Amino acid sequence: MNDVTSLAPADPVGATATAAPERSVVRSIETALGRLVEIPAALLVVAEIVLLFAGVVSRYVFHRPLIWSDELASILFLWLAMFGAVVAFRRSEHMRMTAVVAKCDPAMRAFLDVFGTAAALAFLLMMALPSYDYAYEESFITTPALEVSNTWRAAALPIGIGLMVLFALLRLVRQANRKQTVVALLSVAAIAGAFWLAQPVLRPLGNLNLIIFFVGVVAFCVFAGVPIAFAFGLSIFGYLILTTHTPTMVLVGRMDEGMSHLILLAVPLFVFLGLLIEMTGMARAMVSFLASLLGHVRGGLHYVLIGAMYLVSGISGSKAADMAAVAPVLFPEMKERGAKPGDLVALLSATGAQTETIPPSLVLITIGSVTGVSIAALFTGGLLPGLVLALTLATLVWWRYRGEDLSHVERATGKQILRTFVVALPALALPFVIRAAVVEGVATATEVSTIGIVFTIFAGLVIYRQFDWARLKPMLIETASLSGAILLIIGTATGMAWGLTQSGFSRSLATAMTGLPGGPAIFIAVSIVAFMILGSVLEGIPAIVLFGPLLFPIAHTVGVHEVHYAMIVILAMGIGLFAPPFGVGYYAACAIGRVDPAEGIKPIWGYLLSLLIGLIIVAAFPWISIGFLPK
Repeated sequence: MNDVTSLAPADPVGATATAAPERSVVRSIETALGRLVEIPAALLVVAEIVLLFAGVVSRYVFHRPLIWSDELASILFLWLAMFGAVVAFRRSEHMRMTAVVAKCDPAMRAFLDVFGTAAALAFLLMMALPSYDYAYEESFITTPALEVSNTWRAAALPIGIGLMVLFALLRLVRQANRKQTVVALLSVAAIAGAFWLAQPVLRPLGNLNLIIFFVGVVAFCVFAGVPIAFAFGLSIFGYLILTTHTPTMVLVGRMDEGMSHLILLAVPLFVFLGLLIEMTGMARAMVSFLASLLGHVRGGLHYVLIGAMYLVSGISGSKAADMAAVAPVLFPEMKERGAKPGDLVALLSATGAQTETIPPSLVLITIGSVTGVSIAALFTGGLLPGLVLALTLATLVWWRYRGEDLSHVERATGKQILRTFVVALPALALPFVIRAAVVEGVATATEVSTIGIVFTIFAGLVIYRQFDWARLKPMLIETASLSGAILLIIGTATGMAWGLTQSGFSRSLATAMTGLPGGPAIFIAVSIVAFMILGSVLEGIPAIVLFGPLLFPIAHTVGVHEVHYAMIVILAMGIGLFAPPFGVGYYAACAIGRVDPAEGIKPIWGYLLSLLIGLIIVAAFPWISIGFLPK
């Protein structure tokens, strides 16, 4: 589950009874095609799990590595990314910034839904021919291990784009308000035409075009509710075709490079692992153990919420999955003890931000893939910063609930604590199993998730006896959908980052940042403010892909350790992600906790302040991030 909210296209107002049968037929066609895409997407997730785990067993147990496994995994991964993006498009699950859209009246929201689809369609149509040309050019390349044409891999791009075009057209056809659809399509066409006519004016502007396209176009699209991936895609495509002589096929190549980096295969695998944790009852077992330890203490269940999010984050890697696993277990009892719903959702949001550095966070994996920083080092360095922020949150909880009445609360006996500990032991062991497998060289950061998956399946079947086979297919489809949404953002953001680099912006930024007075301290302070803003608007992963390759080398130049800088950046983005009014993670927490967002606005500021204090402590003392790294 992604860490942002999205609005599924609602049936617009103005539907007519005569159009209902036609829309029903179109919807049936769309559903049937959707199922045809979902099945291979789910099977691709299974194939990657089996392939990577087989590689680990063959190499570590039998000492006979499968020389072709990484190559086959890479081929299948691009297909998984594109099919997942198609599934996400069909299910309206591509990441969107909905803070502005949600405040509009129903008619305007319906129009913006159609406009977002039309804008996405425009980008897909423009990319269709370049992606086909790219796949054709790849036919001249033969893979080294399997010795097959690379077109077998690259063909995923035009086929995935073509399927998204088809689903976009079907969605527009079944819109009830035809006038609204026509207006949206004409609006997109008019904007595109205006930019095309302005080409003679744009070309001489030089780097000013970076502001026009990468700030103006992106901001307009994002705030209008266009999915972030397509907003990025439209901006970089427009920049290249209107202001440079770069072939658009180059953009497809950069997207391919960004989406198919093998280390990113950890994204779908850890997403699936998080869903397994919840399904098998392992998350509930951990929460029950913590509740038995601290339930009788003032503010005890709030401490449990903080601790549970810390532990669960170390397993699932998805903030929304973490919150969904913990909140339903704790919220009812906390409400019975008098906790206000607004305070609960505020603390839930704060813990989501607090745990951004806990391995195997998807953001950590992304940073490692786009900046070249060791993922094993990031996994090691992320534990203590998360703990520091947990302690600052716990301090605020102690202050707020120091007068809580617990006269009606029964303290758990030693026998009860021991029993819950024994039940939770496999779940508590999993984060350590994952980390040990990476540190000891049993598996890579990409492969280690498969060990966690096998461990969790075993625990669910043998120990917890809680394994719902009927849920596997929906979980695999959800994994593919979320992964496709994330990877398409990474692909288009990689294209934007490449455009920024080619324009010379990166050199200018490096000169400006290295020339800041005050040295590393000012650089870190500026970075904190910048990534808090970026985190609230773009969400962590696209912000990292865009600016990580630019800023991490600068951090190294000014004397800031890359792992330390990574922790600062991640925590700053986490605060931005969960800070209202734009922090979309906050609205995800409200949806999970079933609490009106307005109720949490006031109490969350105290928690955000405590997180900021924790972030300052982490920034001021680099040892917290790098003290346990190998010398």
